[in-house]
Amino acid sequence: MSPFPSSAPRTEEWRHLRVAHVDGVATVTLDRPAKLNALTFGAYADLRDLLAELARERSVRALVLGGEGRGFCSGGDVDEIIGATLALDTGSLLDFNRMTGQVVRALRECPFPVVAAVHGVAAGAGAVLALAADFRVADPTARFAFLFTRVGLSGGDMGAAYLLPRVVGLGHATRLLMLGDPVGAAEAERIGLISELTDEGAAPARAAALARRLADGPALAHAQTKALLTAELDMPLSAAVELDASTQALLMTGEDYAEFHAAFTTKRAPRWRGR
Repeated sequence: MSPFPSSAPRTEEWRHLRVAHVDGVATVTLDRPAKLNALTFGAYADLRDLLAELARERSVRALVLGGEGRGFCSGGDVDEIIGATLALDTGSLLDFNRMTGQVVRALRECPFPVVAAVHGVAAGAGAVLALAADFRVADPTARFAFLFTRVGLSGGDMGAAYLLPRVVGLGHATRLLMLGDPVGAAEAERIGLISELTDEGAAPARAAALARRLADGPALAHAQTKALLTAELDMPLSAAVELDASTQALLMTGEDYAEFHAAFTTKRAPRWRGR
């Protein structure tokens, strides 16, 4: 637990998500299969708050994000979000769009790796949720589509114009965000959008295995690596090298660094404590 808890109690039930915890691995499932897990205002808010709560608690060392049923996530619900936003004023629309961006920031800034298990459709906001994960494990049924221009909005929604060029390059990102065409699993793997392509139906199990491997590893090292990958995207080399140096100096005073040496010299596996 965080040494600085707030007065807010731990959330015992998430109404818009299915959440499970097993030995340091959290599994978060979008659970509206009849609507291809289309997102609602409540689902966005729950994701934002859940990630913040897990980051504070420090009990999670890896997280799997998946979808129930035939697909990962079809994006924002056409009736409950797109239809509803037509009646909102500019201030309320700005609040909503900031909230969706906060979800992406939470995925990128939480101190544990996030593995997206993708099958079927990952469209619109669903594609961006997968993009914001640290790993995307997908099966051959996966298809990604950044559909924002198809509904008359900017393709740069929820940080997509920031993240996608850094994952697949500016040329591919321009094509995907401008045209909104779907990208199948084979092409997604070719351009680097998928971290691992599995057999059909195997993405959840492979994502869970990867999360287990990450959770059993040096959690503090993983957290700092993720933080540096995000922070150094916009840094000149000199600043990045300096940040690397100060980070390594701090980690060299930690228990895990000493534990590796002890394990190596006694020819045993390290017992990582995340400290």
